[in-house]
Amino acid sequence: MGVSPSSTYRIAGRIVILVALTAAVIFAQFAKRGTVSKGPRALGLLLLAANGKAHLVPVCIMLDGRFYDASIYKADPVPMALDSGTVYEAERTGESLGLFTVTGVLRSNNRWLAEGKWQAAGAEPEKSAAHKAESKPREEEEGPPVLRRPGSEPPPGAESKLPETKPPSPAPTAPAPNPPVVAPSAPPPEEDSDRPHLRRGQPTKLDEAETEKENTAKAPPKAPAAPTSAVSASTAKNAVQIIPAVSDAGGPEARSYSYQVKPEEEQAFRKKVLALAAEEVAKRAEQLEPGLPAAPKRQAPPRSPKGTTVTRPPRTTFDDVQLRVFDVSASNEPVLVLTATAHPPAAKPGAGSVPGPEYYVTVVAHSDLYGELRKLFSAVTDTRHLDVTPRMELVDAVDADGDGRAELLFREVSDGGSGYAVYRVGGDQLWQLYEGTTPGTASRNSE
Repeated sequence: MGVSPSSTYRIAGRIVILVALTAAVIFAQFAKRGTVSKGPRALGLLLLAANGKAHLVPVCIMLDGRFYDASIYKADPVPMALDSGTVYEAERTGESLGLFTVTGVLRSNNRWLAEGKWQAAGAEPEKSAAHKAESKPREEEEGPPVLRRPGSEPPPGAESKLPETKPPSPAPTAPAPNPPVVAPSAPPPEEDSDRPHLRRGQPTKLDEAETEKENTAKAPPKAPAAPTSAVSASTAKNAVQIIPAVSDAGGPEARSYSYQVKPEEEQAFRKKVLALAAEEVAKRAEQLEPGLPAAPKRQAPPRSPKGTTVTRPPRTTFDDVQLRVFDVSASNEPVLVLTATAHPPAAKPGAGSVPGPEYYVTVVAHSDLYGELRKLFSAVTDTRHLDVTPRMELVDAVDADGDGRAELLFREVSDGGSGYAVYRVGGDQLWQLYEGTTPGTASRNSE
């Protein structure tokens, strides 16, 4: 028996409907994953001292996929990234550490610096309880006067209300002359109702009187800050922690960008990326000082017959080697970032040879499934050319554009100052998304 045309059409129709439904579900899943923040999304650096005081340095702000200098964007007169009440989430390699709320700003040497309140991730319940305790007396003070009958007993709150209205209230007005020096520049009036605001989390809106009370209340609780100072004493070099901070009202949730490596894997990565760095330093040194010995190629060590010695060419030595490994796209593919100080061999080795300059090298490489490294980026400079080519220091991996992937945040240091740059990690190279004002133009190689 043959199949009738009507049944064939019915089967084909069911298949088409099933394929359409499956495609719709898949499209919905991918569309949900591909949500990207349109901004405004501000990026700054949180300077967290050992005593718990925190400040914030604005870096850049993203709006509709374009990056702007956060220190000058919509400065009226204070930049939008430092508006009073703006909340930043501090993220170390993508992991949230706490919230920073801007309460005031400072300006010195043409640089903006925000003051504010630091709220660590584990200290949220303590601060909420403190606000509740302060809200009770303020309700009694601000309430309207109440007429009571002679026979009624006054509530206990009325007795506590009298000493608060006594001369102690003018006492806090004495330190008032000190804050006005900073306060006028901090909280600008919000004139434009259409001006976008940066918010994240649940910011605590405080009045000026409330901030004064909290500053006085912070004096006694400084006793528990002793353990934090003890912890920072062990790391004397890093007394001030530099942590990337992001402010975005609708950005993706924070997630870790760290890549877990075993000790043997880290040693293998370190050896390979140092070989890449030696090649980049040799290329740069050859351009500046012709005649330097070339870097040895990565190959097996030569075998010498018995009774003979093999003279190996001098190699580049490295100091202050820092290797960071990231997983920027949640694909379990490591991205290596190496920063180090290099000392290439002298052009004319000998007793009277003058030591050459120090070289600063930064290399970014990608490791494939077989463990082979592919160079994505390199930047090399030396102590004599910092006025033209700044050196690059890795700050951290942070989601600067709000697409769920991590970008690399660098600090560029030159003789004339410092700035910041943001790079997106691609399959073959790094793409620059933002570069702040830094004297000089760095010599970089992204291929």
